[in-house]
Amino acid sequence: MKLYSYFRSSAAFRVRIALNLKGAAYETIPVHLLRGGGDQLADSFVQINPAALVPVLEDGGQVLTQSLAIIEYLDERFPDPALLPGDALSRAYVRSVALSIACDIHPLNNLRVLRYLVRDLRVSDEAKTAWTRHWIEQGLGQLERYMVACGRSGQFALGDRVTIADLAITPQIFNARRLECDLDQAPTLRAIADRCMQLDAFIRAQPAAQPDAE
Repeated sequence: MKLYSYFRSSAAFRVRIALNLKGAAYETIPVHLLRGGGDQLADSFVQINPAALVPVLEDGGQVLTQSLAIIEYLDERFPDPALLPGDALSRAYVRSVALSIACDIHPLNNLRVLRYLVRDLRVSDEAKTAWTRHWIEQGLGQLERYMVACGRSGQFALGDRVTIADLAITPQIFNARRLECDLDQAPTLRAIADRCMQLDAFIRAQPAAQPDAE
């Protein structure tokens, strides 16, 4: 398998964790999102993924995009350890947590959105940073309240086993800390991410451990 990845991409971070947890062998193909305007915009990469986004997983000549879809594919192809729980209600819960991050929080702070704010709308760097922190802090605070209300978390998002929810939470908290967001309103999420980052699969997936890390 080949994983087209950028070391700082939180979406690629999610997939790297899943691959490590599954013990799946893969080759990292770095796609630098900043250098020279962005490798993701090169014709050679756009032919692979017309959306010009990472991650992309190639397996057996087939191309898969979207981090959560890739993770669910890996979960079906490599069933152990399972990243989705066995019952429908628990599956819906962990998916809702993961989707809250992947669909509600992360897209507002993706590189192409931030570039549009600065290049096209002429937003200042200070305003761009305020935008980023606002949506991350608000989104994580809302997710924290949802999870506390559900009462299903333990060591991890669902009890004491790692699920797809934790694969979304940890990179987002990692990114929020890098951007110096105020995480006081998300103590449960912070604690989950800290526990995850003690596990080997998460440690090896973190940005600093990647071959293209700067």
